[in-house]
Amino acid sequence: PSRSGSPWLLGLLVRLLLWGSPGAWASYLRRSSSCTPIPHHMALCYDIGYSEMRIPNLLEHETMPEVIQQSSSWLPLLARECHPDARIFLCSLFAPICLDRLIYPCRSLCEAVKRSCAPVMACYGYPWPEILNCSKFPADHELCIAAVSTDENSSSRRMPRASCKDCELEEASTAREILENLCTNDFAVKIRILRKNTTTTISDFDLDPSKVEVLKHGPLLRTEIPARLQQWLDIDATCVHNIMRGTHAGVFVVSGEVQSDKVVVNKAYAWQKKNRNLHQAVRRWKHHRCPEQAG
Repeated sequence: PSRSGSPWLLGLLVRLLLWGSPGAWASYLRRSSSCTPIPHHMALCYDIGYSEMRIPNLLEHETMPEVIQQSSSWLPLLARECHPDARIFLCSLFAPICLDRLIYPCRSLCEAVKRSCAPVMACYGYPWPEILNCSKFPADHELCIAAVSTDENSSSRRMPRASCKDCELEEASTAREILENLCTNDFAVKIRILRKNTTTTISDFDLDPSKVEVLKHGPLLRTEIPARLQQWLDIDATCVHNIMRGTHAGVFVVSGEVQSDKVVVNKAYAWQKKNRNLHQAVRRWKHHRCPEQAG
């Protein structure tokens, strides 16, 4: 089983062993329900941590083709990495685990995923569907699938914040254009980013503190820039994922603005030998005077 599925599955089984009499949400399965293997081409839930699912599922999809078709429409949302428990939540409904009773996701799990993912859906004009109304799901003290990730209010882990902005690597067209970009942004830094893992639902990224070159610090203190950029890596996973493009490590020149308690990256350039314009711009930056400075 995948690492993303095992912890919550183990927790669920422990809760089942400790469970006494079934509550309102622990109803026994309908006689028409049956167990079936999760197919390889059900990308949303294959390798989630268990191999068999109940069908009809908890969204009342009665055939596997229907399940696969409906579940595939959620793959773009997962690609935005809006919440690390989004896959667990969706699969608990699309591919419910094959036990002797129906196990719904906890209301708190639904609410946590909705908080992070509904804004992403709204970016594209899609409201949070009524079929996923969190009030329909059981409270945490009942038998249900709870969140795996650390609570977003905990200091040990901050949940990714949804963003409507698609962050991509920029083409270093001319050195002048890059210098203009550095002038208009609050900060500019040359950094090295490392991917910590490739196995979980959401990728984790680290800043290499030995490879931070501050080109422009703006309103930030130079000493606080590494911590602020690590915060950006933690909460804007979609942007970082797009910049990394599947690589495990890379050096980039990033620039952006300071927004209250966080930094937002607006531009990112890959530091590669072929990007001569970028190299030239960085060399010239030390002696470059921005328009407002020139006056």
